Amino acid sequence: MQIGVLTVPLKDESLESTLSYLDSLGVDAVELGTGGHPGQPHIERRAVLDDPDEQAALLDTLEEYDMSISALATHNNPVHPDEETAERADTELRETIRLADQLDVNTVTCFSGLPAGGPNDEVPNWITAPWPTEHAEAEEYQWEVVSEYWAEIGHLAEDHGVDIAIEMHPNMFIYEPTGLLELREATSDRIGANLDPSHLYWQGIDPTEAIRLLGGADAIYHFHAKDTNIYDANVREKGVLDTTTYSDEVNRSWIFRSIGYGHGEEHWKDIVSTLRMVGYDDVMSIEHEDSLTSGREGLEKAVDVLQRVVFTTTPGEVYWE
Repeated sequence: MQIGVLTVPLKDESLESTLSYLDSLGVDAVELGTGGHPGQPHIERRAVLDDPDEQAALLDTLEEYDMSISALATHNNPVHPDEETAERADTELRETIRLADQLDVNTVTCFSGLPAGGPNDEVPNWITAPWPTEHAEAEEYQWEVVSEYWAEIGHLAEDHGVDIAIEMHPNMFIYEPTGLLELREATSDRIGANLDPSHLYWQGIDPTEAIRLLGGADAIYHFHAKDTNIYDANVREKGVLDTTTYSDEVNRSWIFRSIGYGHGEEHWKDIVSTLRMVGYDDVMSIEHEDSLTSGREGLEKAVDVLQRVVFTTTPGEVYWE
């Protein structure tokens, strides 16, 4: 198992400086943004796409620091009701899939996107309950939109030998494991999960149970190492569906934290062990979104914890059986 980093927190530094710094921490892999919310701070998608010289230069730089690419990341909304917004996100995703193939990267991480609640609506609509009944009808419409789109993307991913790892994220259509499996069943085996525990904790979902469920279907294609701390006093007052700004930490029901600051080392050892049980022995990509510390310190704290919890060797013989 390897430690990786989504490089967005280091967006103001060059790729070479970023790789040098991460290499000094003992990081093995990087997840590079190619569009959408991650932006593309360390790789300009269209400059590298279809350009063998640019690709060779990128791969040489990575090799210099003994670094691999765990995934290319383009998180956006390709099923947005605004055609221009959807088209831009769709183009980012399709070009990223092609680029992943050309760079011999196995995985693209993304969101499912979120459609409107009906064909005449102008904004996305996150449905959280089946009643009043127009919400159930809206969700049915959304399933049609999302299934059609991701079936097409699944075919494209198959053509390019790339897995699509959808991050289950509230305010996106796919936000929990059973929905992810339903989408996978309706579309393609190329559609799987970028399992990020941080979005599961505050929904009341046990990440180890999610790992067992998705791993049992061979549906974990990438993993984000990110923690969340839940503040019970605030939850008791207003619940977990909290629209308080992320910078008003003291009044939020929950905030994202660096690894080890939401859940302890023992918990993360359980996550690593469960991942190995279900056959995921790949990269744990740190995503830093902890507003209580800097990007560098947050990454360093996360690496420190993960270096003590990941397994770096293959399992030995079960000689006692």
